Amino acid sequence: MQPLIDNARTFGQRPEEFAKLAEGQSPEVLFITCADSRVVPALITGARPGQLFELRTAGNIVPPYGSGTPTGEAATIEYAVEVLGVKDIVVCGHSHCGAVGAVVRGDDLDAVPAVRDWLAHAAEEPKCSDKADPTVAEAVQHHVLTQLLRLRSYPCIEKLLANDQLRLHGWYYEVHTGAVREHRAETDTFEAL
Repeated sequence: MQPLIDNARTFGQRPEEFAKLAEGQSPEVLFITCADSRVVPALITGARPGQLFELRTAGNIVPPYGSGTPTGEAATIEYAVEVLGVKDIVVCGHSHCGAVGAVVRGDDLDAVPAVRDWLAHAAEEPKCSDKADPTVAEAVQHHVLTQLLRLRSYPCIEKLLANDQLRLHGWYYEVHTGAVREHRAETDTFEAL
């Protein structure tokens, strides 16, 4: 913790770098990814403050729209496209994902009931031909595509897609190599950016 505190102490000592941020935000991209500490959107993309609007959830899950109760995820998505006007949304899954791996393996999550209920509520079982693969690459990539389909069911997303005002992207990040792959609809594969 101490190195983080030390950096935070010196971080605000460059006010000229941050003064423009007080005028507001106009991010280019909504970046939906996992809360996993090994996945750092600004590091992966090289984004500077104000360029990415982030939504981080366990397993980069986009919950179904209209569950009857407003969710922070739905509010974040709606705000990003309707108020901030982002033109691109990236759903980025990652290798070695604990959430997707737990679903694939059928782990007993009774000791963590909120996690168990979140995963059961928000994720269908991803396709996986090799459940012993520690990267769970195939399952994560399938899971990313499922979340993109979920996004399409949000009324604000559906409207913008119909008017060609929004683009959706599925990414897969390898934590063990740093490589990023994007889903290509024409081949239905994840290929290097």
